[in-house]
Amino acid sequence: MDIISAATLLFLVMDPLGNIPIFLSVLEKVPAKRRTRVVARELVLALLVLIAFLYFGQYLLGFLGLSEHAIRIAGGIILFLSALKMVFPVPRAAHTPDEDDGEPLLVPLAIPMVAGPSAMAIVMLLATKDPERMTHWLAALIAAWAITAVILLSATGLQRFLGKRGLVAMERLMGMILIALSVQMLLEGVTAFIKDAGGA
Repeated sequence: MDIISAATLLFLVMDPLGNIPIFLSVLEKVPAKRRTRVVARELVLALLVLIAFLYFGQYLLGFLGLSEHAIRIAGGIILFLSALKMVFPVPRAAHTPDEDDGEPLLVPLAIPMVAGPSAMAIVMLLATKDPERMTHWLAALIAAWAITAVILLSATGLQRFLGKRGLVAMERLMGMILIALSVQMLLEGVTAFIKDAGGA
């Protein structure tokens, strides 16, 4: 996988267009002059979390005794389930009552909206599969995050421009692409596992 493919996959997983309504709902009671600052802060926190998983996730996997095949298969399953929710959306609670009285911090905007389980699994898989290309994976992560950040910082304008139906259509299109990628990831993991098991 090259940098562009990795960045595209991470961007699709972060699903900024699908997250626009949730971001706007969570920030509804935040003063308008602070919303941009809050979104920027949450985006930075999400990036730091993903970088931590990129560089240290493989050590956690090693400590738990998990193989690359297990991570690839698990990543494919998680990605498939996330993609299904994009294609067949279900009502999601934008925020909990505890968040109504103050600004969101880390949860739910940074985690799991941007740095969700799928994104964490993808960066760990990239680092585990090709650890010598960490600079490339970091560049891909930053590129995907930067595009996501631009979209979410422009959430209000994009919602007006695309409309609710436009956002739903874009999210479903991204979900269809992710389903294909998740199936490929799952098949590659199963194939590699069978091959190694046969060789053993």
